[in-house]
Amino acid sequence: MAGLIGKKIGMTSIFSAEGKNVPCTVIEAGPCVVTQVKTVDIDGYEAIQLGFENKKEKNANKPELGHFKKASTTPKRRMAEFIEFNQETKLGDVVNVELFKDNAWVDVTGVSKGKGFQGVVKRYGFSGVNDATHGQHNRLRAPGSIGASSDPSKVFKGMRMAGRTGGQKVKVLSLKVIKIIPESNLLIVKGSVPGAKGSYLIIEN
Repeated sequence: MAGLIGKKIGMTSIFSAEGKNVPCTVIEAGPCVVTQVKTVDIDGYEAIQLGFENKKEKNANKPELGHFKKASTTPKRRMAEFIEFNQETKLGDVVNVELFKDNAWVDVTGVSKGKGFQGVVKRYGFSGVNDATHGQHNRLRAPGSIGASSDPSKVFKGMRMAGRTGGQKVKVLSLKVIKIIPESNLLIVKGSVPGAKGSYLIIEN
């Protein structure tokens, strides 16, 4: 599966041919450099490692500098592997957004926005006590009972309770590609993708 590393620029909207206003996400997809080609003989599997976005040499350690020197490129901020890359590439090649020009759909992976410690209403969509009967004057957003008192005398694993929300790896499948702007390395897809503005994404076709 081929893909690129990208960065979320933000959201916008465009008008379709039918005159409908379509919400879209703008992604800076590449350019990425092939920093390693993994083979079955050496690594036990076939994969392509890509690097995205330059970083200063002073912020890279010596093993990283040696790794990128083999590919004749500068140190990169983000790297990712793609198995069964369906495009012939070799060490040091540059892969850009035109990789998706013949594909109408892509899968996007990112880290969702962190919300901190949240209750069950925000975290899981509990309705709370809407009618507020039986003297419930200050527990409208409480989760209620979490288990039986006598048998089995424990709280089952996986019980939906308050806790840290967001900040997790999320993959959105089958997003329609609206437009590709090769000169700016921009990919516009229909709908939203996980993460805040400026966060890194993995785009696969």
